[in-house]
Amino acid sequence: MKITVLCGVAFALMVGTVRAVEKKAPAKSEPTTLENLQAAYNGEWNAKIKYEMFAARAEMEGYLGVSGLFRAVAVSEGIHAAKHSKAIEALGAVAKVDLETPVVGSTKENLKEAINGENHESKKMYPAFLKKAKADKNRQAMYGFKGAMAAEKEHSRLYSQALSNLEAWKANRKFLVCQTCGYTTADLKLKLCPVCSQPRSQFTEIE
Repeated sequence: MKITVLCGVAFALMVGTVRAVEKKAPAKSEPTTLENLQAAYNGEWNAKIKYEMFAARAEMEGYLGVSGLFRAVAVSEGIHAAKHSKAIEALGAVAKVDLETPVVGSTKENLKEAINGENHESKKMYPAFLKKAKADKNRQAMYGFKGAMAAEKEHSRLYSQALSNLEAWKANRKFLVCQTCGYTTADLKLKLCPVCSQPRSQFTEIE
């Protein structure tokens, strides 16, 4: 009987200790704007490399229009990475990238992967990063996140358009990329960037 009571007491103390540890465990802190900038820089730089490889595969498969689109978006991602890098430097840090080895599939597979990536960035990642930057009143980070978010949304739309009718994307196509915010469009008559209001002269034409 005494042994049973002692065991019961020991178990109760153990459970109480575990619960106390659980209560004392600190809540996971929200990433800082600097950490978000580093994550965005890393993501944009790896996306640039990946899309350049996707462009080469699309050209090899005869989808010249898709190849041009991937090249244009790669340029856009490079612009975003450069902006994030400057915002990181403004906070006294150095931009770092963890280079990944892209997995290159067929053009159809590559488009699907690209759409998923762009949707994640435009609908989840950048909105969260932008919210934090606003709370921190970091205007430079806010500007970079906002421009990238708008561009990624358009990238997803263009990729989806290509995926829906690949045969129509075998011919060459031209695209415009804003050198200020990275906005990418197939509208060659565009006069002003809808994101940063830069004139047509500040766009680079890519095919």
